[in-house]
Amino acid sequence: MRRIYFLVPNIEMTHKIVDELHYEEIEDRHIHILANRDTSLQDLPEAGVTIKTDFISAIERGAALGGTTGLLAGMVSLRFAGFALAGGALLGILLAGATIGSLMSGLSGLAIGNSRLKKFEAAIEKGEFLLLIDIPKNRINEVSDAIKKHHPEAEFDGIEPLLPHSF
Repeated sequence: MRRIYFLVPNIEMTHKIVDELHYEEIEDRHIHILANRDTSLQDLPEAGVTIKTDFISAIERGAALGGTTGLLAGMVSLRFAGFALAGGALLGILLAGATIGSLMSGLSGLAIGNSRLKKFEAAIEKGEFLLLIDIPKNRINEVSDAIKKHHPEAEFDGIEPLLPHSF
């Protein structure tokens, strides 16, 4: 799955594009819309917290950092504590570090806006709508060409290389 981005100038056109995506058998769970805080999306699929924030990437970084810290702490205890840790205890320390790191980083990631969406903030604040569509790689051209053909005012703004998590 890849995520494609479109900036859409108004809510009426956004409704039309979403209806066309439904006709193309793209479900609401693969359609995400970001708008100005004061704008009602009515029945359009709003982007969730994991898209609006850096929650997922923060969890990934926290797990890696916490796991590494846990592994190093376990190895230091092997060397300097004067007792040997069995493999299971070392694994437990590593997992505890990864868990604590991912929880702490995830919570801090909730407070930070999604860094991949920073370049769209000004357009969203002006009243445009950011439409994110998760589609299989082999349908990118088909779907984006259809949107551009039927709605030339909608600005195609790129493809995210890989989704941070799978569906």
